[in-house]
Amino acid sequence: MNYQLLSIINWLEQHQLPCILKKLTGFDCPGCGIQRSSIALLKGNVGESFRLYPALIPILLFFFFLLINTKLKLPNTNFINKISIASIFIIILVSYLKKIIL
Repeated sequence: MNYQLLSIINWLEQHQLPCILKKLTGFDCPGCGIQRSSIALLKGNVGESFRLYPALIPILLFFFFLLINTKLKLPNTNFINKISIASIFIIILVSYLKKIIL
């Protein structure tokens, strides 16, 4: 890895935002783990990233698809968008329930 990417990753590791819900209640929120997952992905640890927050990669792929769609104006993308959003929601819900139950 080059020095600039390592310095960005180090900065991100040192400046993670605390979860307000977890601070107030002591319980993880459905988004807990996304920062650590992003850092793991930047380091190239795809498996660790998925373990920390399973919905991160589908979310990134969805935003990449949206970016491409704005440039290419692909036809009939509403259905794909709805399925993608529903799938991401289900992944977040299942992983959150798994986290709070286990």
